[in-house]
Amino acid sequence: MSSSSKIESTTSSDAQVYEMSPEFEGVLDQVKSALGASVKTPSMEGPLAYFATEYFTACDNANKAGDEKVTPQVAAKNVQDALQYSMQYGLKEKFEFGVVHEAFRGDPEEEDGNTIDFYKFGNDFFAPVVDAKNSVVLGQEALDKAMEQLANGENVVFFANHQSEADPQVMSILLDKAGHGEKAAELVYVAGHKVTTDTLAIPFSMGRNLICIHSKKHINADPDTKSIKSRQNISAMSGMLKKLKKGGACIWVAPSGGRDRRDVESGKVPIASFDQKTIDMFRLMGNKSKVPTHYYPISMVSYDLCPPPDSIEAGTGEQRNVRFNPCAIKINDELVNEGGVETRHLFTEQAFAGAEKGYEECLKALE
Repeated sequence: MSSSSKIESTTSSDAQVYEMSPEFEGVLDQVKSALGASVKTPSMEGPLAYFATEYFTACDNANKAGDEKVTPQVAAKNVQDALQYSMQYGLKEKFEFGVVHEAFRGDPEEEDGNTIDFYKFGNDFFAPVVDAKNSVVLGQEALDKAMEQLANGENVVFFANHQSEADPQVMSILLDKAGHGEKAAELVYVAGHKVTTDTLAIPFSMGRNLICIHSKKHINADPDTKSIKSRQNISAMSGMLKKLKKGGACIWVAPSGGRDRRDVESGKVPIASFDQKTIDMFRLMGNKSKVPTHYYPISMVSYDLCPPPDSIEAGTGEQRNVRFNPCAIKINDELVNEGGVETRHLFTEQAFAGAEKGYEECLKALE
């Protein structure tokens, strides 16, 4: 094999030089050339070319690790699909999410003529770069119990730490590994404004069942739109309560309100604390539903798959990093739903302690 070219890849940590295989590099050059000819907004060409390079690098690493199904052609198709859908639904005809969004699965009659299964697209995009062989699912007994409760028409709420934009796809890939792939498609994710307004994120979000809310920080950022966003949040909570009253709803929410961030001094990634008001709201919704509702902390390790910026960025359009990495989740034991007004903080502390303990177990299992 001929010598590989050196490609500079920057992450949220230090810059590194990576030698890409000639086969992947040749197809990447074709993709970037086509990208340059098709993108009409010059300011977007650089970030999109970076994104393509990151993805090809991750796929090249997957191939080198022995996954022969991950070819340059697979990488090219996935990148081209992602960029095509991003341009179409993120810029040209920007898709508008309702406060409650049902996944677009390619049903033209129900989805205004859409024939694309966006759920499958998102999973197919990330599957090559998730090292599934070395990924870990812990807490199988608790997971099986939660799935049985859902099958019985009861509700399940997962309180999760959040590390990567790809967390919904990671959940699907790892739940499939654990034997619950069909149920993974039914999960409902509580989504902030970034994943429904960012150009690259929009097509991935279109394939998910969402409850779309505005975070407190986002609401307060613009006083002129605060009342509108507050009303939208009320509508979103009403939509979620409707799902819970129906029963059999599985909701994934990150009570921290955002992704875990790396400690730049230690290099470690601690999980962000859970917001008590968020957890109180979900307990209230569960009680109001009159349907048995169960709460499980979920621990997720997916940071290295798509490392976020070290600082929180208010706007959209952040630099996208993609790495070939194993991921891990642990479904921790069901929380005891007790504690009144005076002691409700104990429930939040119990949820966070479970997620934090499981997180350390996941990290150890990946060593």
